[in-house]
Amino acid sequence: MEKNEIKPITAQEPKINYRGIKALPYVIGNETFEKLGTIGTSTNLLVYLTTVFNMKSITATTLINVFNGTTNLATLLGAFLCDTYFGRYKTLGFASVASFLGMLVLTFTAGIAKLHPPHCETEEPGGCHGPTPWQLAFLLGGLGFLVVGAGGIRPCNLAFGADQFNPNTESGKRGISSFFNWYYFTFTFAMMVSLTIIVYVQSDVSWAWGLAIPTFLMFLSCALFFMGSRVYVKLKPEGSPFLSVLRVIVATVKKRKLKFPEQPWLSLFNHIPPSSINTELPYTDQFRFVDKAAIRTPEDQLNSDGSAANPWRLCSMQQVEQVKCLMRVIPIWVSASIYYVALVQQQTYVVFQALQFDRRLGNTSFKIPAASYTVFTMLGLTIWIPIYDRIIVPALRRFTGKEGGITVLQKMGVGIVIAIVTTLVSAIVEERRRTSALTMPVGIEPRRGAISSLSGMWLVPQLTLIGLSEAFAVVAQVEFYYKQVPENMRSIGGSLLFVGSAVSSYFSGFLVSIVHKTTSGAATGDWLPEDLNKGRLDYFYYLVAAMEVLNFGFFIMFAKWYRYKGSQEVDMEKMPSEKSTV
Repeated sequence: MEKNEIKPITAQEPKINYRGIKALPYVIGNETFEKLGTIGTSTNLLVYLTTVFNMKSITATTLINVFNGTTNLATLLGAFLCDTYFGRYKTLGFASVASFLGMLVLTFTAGIAKLHPPHCETEEPGGCHGPTPWQLAFLLGGLGFLVVGAGGIRPCNLAFGADQFNPNTESGKRGISSFFNWYYFTFTFAMMVSLTIIVYVQSDVSWAWGLAIPTFLMFLSCALFFMGSRVYVKLKPEGSPFLSVLRVIVATVKKRKLKFPEQPWLSLFNHIPPSSINTELPYTDQFRFVDKAAIRTPEDQLNSDGSAANPWRLCSMQQVEQVKCLMRVIPIWVSASIYYVALVQQQTYVVFQALQFDRRLGNTSFKIPAASYTVFTMLGLTIWIPIYDRIIVPALRRFTGKEGGITVLQKMGVGIVIAIVTTLVSAIVEERRRTSALTMPVGIEPRRGAISSLSGMWLVPQLTLIGLSEAFAVVAQVEFYYKQVPENMRSIGGSLLFVGSAVSSYFSGFLVSIVHKTTSGAATGDWLPEDLNKGRLDYFYYLVAAMEVLNFGFFIMFAKWYRYKGSQEVDMEKMPSEKSTV
């Protein structure tokens, strides 16, 4: 008999009745419609703010960066609440409803005239009425619902789908593999449809209809999710994974004056609970100051099962090593966050560039929507991954002997290098676009300026390159965070990817504001005006490229220093006892 609400299996409890195949249509359907409902809208939101809400480019870009940053940062809170209190089913259900409400509010802002500024008749930049405080508050309310929705959906949906299969059986393992394949297929499918059909309806037909369609799709996503409620396996949360980290910190502070033991791998307290899901880790000599949390003194008493009577004063060596794992990840995470700055520019300013390119398709009058050009990023990623996995990895494996051909950190490094090349290519393309627009314009973009005679297809190389960069760096980060954090923190580890993206979005917004204010009074003029022909966006790209070069040097330094989880590279005979604390 199945029990939908279950705890981790013990000897006295019935086995979980996994019904993965029956649950799969509901889970995949929910995720497909959720992506169709939100991806296209999020991608085209920049155009919506500048055309319907009459915002200036700088204001809209800053708002989008803050929105994207908050959305990704919310995943950390969502993962914490999911793992600690609510479980994945309740978190996903609540988040799906929040996303639907957010989409509904955005649809109202487009369909109801009183909820957005009047249509701007003038073609001059800065000559339009902006939103009133109430209109802006209603818009921000809709974006707030989308933040709540993404904060719950992003860290939980992939893990919830995998929960429906038994990982200890061959059929369950095949089911999980099949689910991952379908997950990424639906992600790609949703991106393609959203960046073409939905974006076209929004930009060229009607914003009201263009937002109503994804809102209805989000409603279908909610309906499918709750229709499968009786089929799902619903694992209960196991408690906060941060509690163990906090205990190590407190115990380290309390015992900070103790001397380091001579043979810590032998003398440190190392009780391992039989119910622990974490793998046993060998002792490492990095961050030795936290070893003091596992030094047992005469005042430290033990329970009958061997555990510490006061876990806030005495921690196990395993707990200490798990904290070290997180500490080692932090420098790599910082570098990855800076890497995302290059990606953000290909999602924001590339849209403004497209508006002042010739977007006509061949000799026809059809214009490609500015936001649709980012589909080439997804095409580059989608085409490259199977080539890399099936052809390049086996070839590299023969030379390196490594299962993945190269290490995860090496893949990240390749992705950062490609991002640097992408930003340099973006600067060169922008310089040519600007020159062409000033010397051979083919029209005027309302509220912006002259349109270049160059085809918008000039954006394809940089967008394809950034897709290749993601195929290396982002995919490597997913694997890195999953494997390098303790098993009971994998939801938190998964959210690190989004938190890094959040940090880069905030930093990009800050960088844009600083450059705009600094260059407004400079001899070169404002680099980032409404009319890109009057600015120097290419200089801004060169600035980002220089920053990424410095970041690459930082990454190389810490990648060489990094020690993978589970590796034991300590000479037990020669290791010092009190020479170094880090």
